[in-house]
Amino acid sequence: MKATWNGVTIAESDDTVVVEGNHYFPLDSLNREHVTFSNHKTTCPWKGSASYYSLLVNGELNADAAWYYPEPKPEAEAIKDRVAFWKGVKVAP
Repeated sequence: MKATWNGVTIAESDDTVVVEGNHYFPLDSLNREHVTFSNHKTTCPWKGSASYYSLLVNGELNADAAWYYPEPKPEAEAIKDRVAFWKGVKVAP
């Protein structure tokens, strides 16, 4: 699977985990050149506390476009050390 935004590959891996229709990519598959800090956080009742990354490509910022669970609850352990995308990031084979 490949995650792209603004014409650039943000992550690519044959090892994704699908939860609630979202592909979670291994953190080490991220193209760190285009990933930047976000202080946004949310909470999911069954997965736990999510942290976010923003994307920066060709001078354009896509705030909070990637999320991950640094310490997921036990029932969501399969997505530990993985990241998913939204906000216009295309995920396709």
